[in-house]
Amino acid sequence: MLAVALSPASATVPFMPSALDTPRGAAELAESLLPPLGNRWLHTQAVAARAVEASRALSESERDLLVAAAWLHDIGYAPDLRDTGFHPLDGARYLASLGAPDRLVRLVAHHSGAVYEAEQRGLSAELAAYEREDSPLLDALIFADMTTGPAGQLFDFDRRMDEILVRYEPGSVVHTAISKARPYLGAAVERTLARLGDQPM
Repeated sequence: MLAVALSPASATVPFMPSALDTPRGAAELAESLLPPLGNRWLHTQAVAARAVEASRALSESERDLLVAAAWLHDIGYAPDLRDTGFHPLDGARYLASLGAPDRLVRLVAHHSGAVYEAEQRGLSAELAAYEREDSPLLDALIFADMTTGPAGQLFDFDRRMDEILVRYEPGSVVHTAISKARPYLGAAVERTLARLGDQPM
């Protein structure tokens, strides 16, 4: 369990002395928030494991950050962090409040095509406060999330897309957003697979 001290500046905002952009620090924070959410916690653990595999597509200096972002990508679902109801934005804001490194905050804000759902929710301006990077690292984070099912199953990209579109009814925010995001997400997955080459996953 994560030990949290309170910042002198605020009795409500936790202060994180550990490095959140490391796999250990990120995993500890995720474990302090997500286990009550059941499948969401199973998904998060599996995405982190998938990120470890995908990290071979990156330079060694970026591998830990990828895995940390994978651990934290869905923390915005935690009920205590819910503000806008849009989990990438709520998660990013929470990490920023903890003083997490800016790049980690931006990766969480923009994981898995968040800009498409932000548009559907009328939150594009709020999300734009966090600059999106187009990089192998963000591609690998998308790959890890978009090849992992809702309870941690190992899926290929098309199966993952199909299950999301079945889970959310046509016309819903998520169904519309993921339909629009599909080419962008698929390209990120393909780029990551290409970077991994013939290495077994």
